[in-house]
Amino acid sequence: MRCLFCKRASDASRSKEHILPESLGNSLHTLPPGIVCDSCNNYFSREVEKPFLEAESTKSLRFVEGLPSKRGRIPQLDALLAPVGSPAIMTRHSTGPFVADVLVPEDALPKIAESRTGELIIAAPPGFPAGKITSRLLAKCGLEAMAWRLLSVVPGWVEYLVDEKQLDQIRDHARKGYTPIWPYYVRPLYPNNKPWVEKSGRVVQIMHEFDVLKTDWNEWFFVMAIFGTEFAINFGGPEIDGYKRWLDENGNASPLYSGKNSGPFA
Repeated sequence: MRCLFCKRASDASRSKEHILPESLGNSLHTLPPGIVCDSCNNYFSREVEKPFLEAESTKSLRFVEGLPSKRGRIPQLDALLAPVGSPAIMTRHSTGPFVADVLVPEDALPKIAESRTGELIIAAPPGFPAGKITSRLLAKCGLEAMAWRLLSVVPGWVEYLVDEKQLDQIRDHARKGYTPIWPYYVRPLYPNNKPWVEKSGRVVQIMHEFDVLKTDWNEWFFVMAIFGTEFAINFGGPEIDGYKRWLDENGNASPLYSGKNSGPFA
């Protein structure tokens, strides 16, 4: 067995790989040990996932959604208490109903008591960072999602992904950040807290979903929604015009819901 990213022997690896970080609510979509070697697994955790998770906008989303880290900690948020203008820190200790503690400087208490009213303004709105931080995460998630799908079809096909030279550029972007700018598509699909009703009648929240889109002109795109925000990245190179073309030809419908995907991943 060889690693999907560094292509080195990975039979001795022991860590399973989460396609999307656990700190974004992913506990189901994982790859068995060896598909991604321990060295690459640790690198991604430190150099790709951590910058994304610790961006102020992502921390804000994780705070609102009550998403803990591997150590069970929900990020705290910097805020401003208006109208007194006092800085504040918001903390959560539970993934259950939204209950937050607000910490303010002691010297601000007299003003707060005198005001008797207050409004917390969060410094960073919920969302995701832009640029290379996100494109590298998408590159990593895309290759791993493709491997995850292929494992359920023919296990030997994962070796094809390791050897496929056309994937080397996106592989190197994920693992080494070689391409300075790798454009991706992003848009809101639905509110992050939208309730969805399953066939059984159970009401759920969709944290993430993904698919691989093959267009009629043989371009391949990884499409993923994280809490209702859709991202798309091109497996073949740093351009996104082909995805915009597909959207134009399909009424701007997301491949996640259009039912028009083609190829082995539909």
